Amino acid sequence: MNTKPLVSKRTSLLRLVEERIKLKRELEENQKKQHQNKEPQDVLVSVPYLPKDCIFNIIARLPLESLQTSRFVCKLWYEIVNSPTFIYAHLRRSDVGLIFLSPITKGLPSSVAGKTSVSSVKINFSVEAKVSEMQSMPVYHWPLIDPPSLFYIKFLEIKDGKGTMKEYNTTCMGQIRATFNGLIVLDNCMKRRGLIVLNPVTREMKPIPLGTRASPDHESYGLGFCHESKRYKLVHLFQDDLRYIGCEIMNIGSQSWRVVDGPPPGLFGWLGYQPIFAIAALHWVPNVDHNEYIVSMPVDVEKFEKIPLPNTGGIHDRIFEMGGFLGFVSRQHTNQIDVWILRSLGGEGWEKQYSISTMDCMRNLVPVYCMGIYAELVFRSKVNDLYAYDHHLQLLRKVDVNKENLPFVYSYFPHVNSLISWRI
Repeated sequence: MNTKPLVSKRTSLLRLVEERIKLKRELEENQKKQHQNKEPQDVLVSVPYLPKDCIFNIIARLPLESLQTSRFVCKLWYEIVNSPTFIYAHLRRSDVGLIFLSPITKGLPSSVAGKTSVSSVKINFSVEAKVSEMQSMPVYHWPLIDPPSLFYIKFLEIKDGKGTMKEYNTTCMGQIRATFNGLIVLDNCMKRRGLIVLNPVTREMKPIPLGTRASPDHESYGLGFCHESKRYKLVHLFQDDLRYIGCEIMNIGSQSWRVVDGPPPGLFGWLGYQPIFAIAALHWVPNVDHNEYIVSMPVDVEKFEKIPLPNTGGIHDRIFEMGGFLGFVSRQHTNQIDVWILRSLGGEGWEKQYSISTMDCMRNLVPVYCMGIYAELVFRSKVNDLYAYDHHLQLLRKVDVNKENLPFVYSYFPHVNSLISWRI
């Protein structure tokens, strides 16, 4: 019997099966690849790797409102946004504005703890309610006769001659005493009295004890940052019965005041206006009119010194922070405002930056704050109007702001919205 054809036929069939198996595997692999290529991008396409420094620089350019939610995108973003290095980097990019208190006239809450809301007023956060909660104080009901004043804390941002009002939806009863780097110091109007340090953006707050008692007209608070200790310091100047100026300092977080040597006798005729923090020191203008000098205290060494002014300052002249340096406005001519800058306490002294030509109706403008060395300088008039000077355009113009949302404000304070904490 001839078996060769049969063997040959079986071999051919085996080869055919092997070839088909091989072809089937190749088809399955090709289909698998095609299927993978057709999957959604969010499944297959991974985000290209970006160095942490690159992500840091991108996020630092986001507005503060976006950071509040962007920090929860992933663990890396959360670590970046909450790091002290990032918070200070974002602070340096943030614009300065004005913080102030606006009285609430549509009613008062029935309790300090904020259990009931003010009629027709939206309140999301009450400073006094938080103090009651932190100090385990009972809800205190104010008498119907002579109830305390209640204020909104508001922020005014000025850009290109236009003012935009921003709400914190936060109320308080105490006056603002000092501001710096996004932190504000308020009077604590609760039963124990004292002060409150608050970041109105993060709503992180801390009650602190009151130091030496003095009349509000005869005391001054200044807030600054000490680079040596990496602590925020609150400096309190007060005038005693003998008209001597005393000084006490608190490191925020220590809960105790330290008495230090105040300015030499006779250096202060009057405590004057709110101090300004610049070039690592707090600065006070001592007199109301005809100022020949300012008094400065570097917060690192806590020693007072006398700094001569470039020109005699008048009743409408002020010092202000100017891009990290100290600025000063003086009027040696009727229709001209001179702007000076001091870059260091031990440097070459004041240098004139530029002059502003004004009309008679603008003669009494008072400088409020400056957004930077060559940015807009904001003034306030007697009738509560705000004016901004653009150095590049050499133009002084009235700020366009809705007066219905901006009642007469007794005191404006320079302020920048930030994520800063006194713990950093």
